[in-house]
Amino acid sequence: MHRRYFVQGATALTISQLLVGCSHNNTSKLTVKFLRNSLPGQVVEKFRQSLKSQAKLEFSLEGQLGDIFQQLQNWQEKKEPQAKQGWNLPLGQPEPQVADLVTVGDYWLKSAIEQKLIQPLDVSKLQNWSKLPPKWQNLVRRNEKGEIDSQGKIWGAPYRWGTTVIVYNREKLKSLGIQPQDWDDLWRKELGDRISLLDQPREVIGLTLKKLGKSYNTTKLSTVSNLETELKALHQQTKFYSSTRYLEPLLIGDTWLAVGWSNEVLPFINRYPQFTAFVPKSGTSLWADIWVKPGNPSAQEQKNLAATNLPDQWIDFCWSDNIAQTISLLTRANSPIPVSIDQKNISSALRNVLMADATTLNQSEFILPLAANVSQEYGEFFEKMQA
Repeated sequence: MHRRYFVQGATALTISQLLVGCSHNNTSKLTVKFLRNSLPGQVVEKFRQSLKSQAKLEFSLEGQLGDIFQQLQNWQEKKEPQAKQGWNLPLGQPEPQVADLVTVGDYWLKSAIEQKLIQPLDVSKLQNWSKLPPKWQNLVRRNEKGEIDSQGKIWGAPYRWGTTVIVYNREKLKSLGIQPQDWDDLWRKELGDRISLLDQPREVIGLTLKKLGKSYNTTKLSTVSNLETELKALHQQTKFYSSTRYLEPLLIGDTWLAVGWSNEVLPFINRYPQFTAFVPKSGTSLWADIWVKPGNPSAQEQKNLAATNLPDQWIDFCWSDNIAQTISLLTRANSPIPVSIDQKNISSALRNVLMADATTLNQSEFILPLAANVSQEYGEFFEKMQA
């Protein structure tokens, strides 16, 4: 998932500090690093106002989840956090401070656990944990290898989620008499050479598996009847593969339909009303942004956090009904906490995605980590598809 992968060599956005509260020497402190556009600034201010004692709050953003993941790795290897990347730090410059909480994507969770980059949460300290439906509790309940495990520990706190969607030029498809509703519409001859697809094996092969009535997390692809034939036919329909620029061909008219992630597609259609997006009715892939606690805090950091409990307070705050609703509405995403949102508060252009049919969402899945040999098979099928 490109939004969950670190692009080697990409320049991280300058960290923007959203808010710093009073900073007396004896004031407790909470440092949070989060994904750009995944958290409204006003939520931080409301949290500050809710605290019974003074606290210094430092919230900074990153443009890619992969940037945050790399920092988790750097914090784990504090002796030479920058040298491995070939960066030269001025003599005497202090090492970057380890954040108390960071955002990771669900797809990164397995690697973060395996590499011991994060520590489990103590849900006994989270009053709102019980509000989280089992689907979301199970997503973050993992064993020490990062695998889904009903007996595992809790490794994170989901605070928003979204879907993989189809977005299309309404006027172009109307002239062809097409109103797409599901994945099988991608194979319509009228759309030949007019489709943009994500450059991701799990997404492209996954949607094809969904068309065939299978799971995104299918193993033994070679046993799936007609899979290679369907992939070859889909490739013939496709003009463009990209995980970062799949919307641009739509805008200039090179393609008429694209597959993309809801967090990127919804701002796009809100700005350009000639486009429509929807969640395919047979189900789609899901993604989640999750709060996690970095591992290896210093003794002083452990003492400070134990005294204030600020990270747990912040997680609970994000799961409170009004705040969960605010995060959902202002970041154009869904909340893992069941909240009642009046459709009048959601733009009509966004309702097809944010208020998707319950049956469709029940048929949707997270893209879960697979064994190395199975992941290799996905890669091989994808290369063969594009050959």
